[in-house]
Amino acid sequence: MKKFRGIFLKNEQEIRILREANRMVCTILDALGQAVRPGMETMALEDIAVAMCKEFDVQPAFKGYHGFPYALCCSVNEEVVHGFPSSRVLKEGDIVSLDMGVIHEGFYGDSARTFPVGAISASATRLLQVTEESLMRGIDMVHPGNQLYDVSAAIHEHVRQAGFDVVRRFVGHGIGCRLHEKPEIPNFVPKGMPGVPLKVGMVLAIEPMVTMGSSEVEILDDNWTAVTKDRSLAAHFEHSVAVTEDGPCILSVR
Repeated sequence: MKKFRGIFLKNEQEIRILREANRMVCTILDALGQAVRPGMETMALEDIAVAMCKEFDVQPAFKGYHGFPYALCCSVNEEVVHGFPSSRVLKEGDIVSLDMGVIHEGFYGDSARTFPVGAISASATRLLQVTEESLMRGIDMVHPGNQLYDVSAAIHEHVRQAGFDVVRRFVGHGIGCRLHEKPEIPNFVPKGMPGVPLKVGMVLAIEPMVTMGSSEVEILDDNWTAVTKDRSLAAHFEHSVAVTEDGPCILSVR
């Protein structure tokens, strides 16, 4: 494994393992999305995620990570990220963001999606659509020779044009044999920060977190769950993406 500016560049074999790890995450998120419905406790989603990890014979990436107590990050409505599965019952019109990771052969898979719970409002539907679109706009910029902040700018511009905002406290990251590697991938362009050219072999977990209101967040008393300060709805989508000579290769798809 080579390094560039402290960033690990993966070879073909390492990317193959990362692809398999992320395929498993994709399969788990597919199952979770099919299970989401009004009237269910969010802990039931945790149970599905844990059972599928056992089926795949992989370790959940988040459970125990810096003390996080669950396999699944489950964040409802104004919860942005790092929410706990619990006895909370999902209601018609809610949205629920599910962030899942696994460890396979020493490498991490990581992906997230936000799902509607039954029929949701037009504004919530638009929030989910714009957030996922912004992720894809960012991924479109993942080409060797482009700058990392080209990804950030594409995400932020699409979100801004839709009248929403991006959370600044949490950012995307490199991923490989550690869950969080260099570089950090903000969903906005930081002022005064030097750019990083994208190189073949980089693997990036790109994850816009978008709010309908203020971009400011606060942490609840559980010391993990991040919520919008104004309690506006938030959505979160994430893919793990390899930089190849031909451009982006999304690993967290079937």
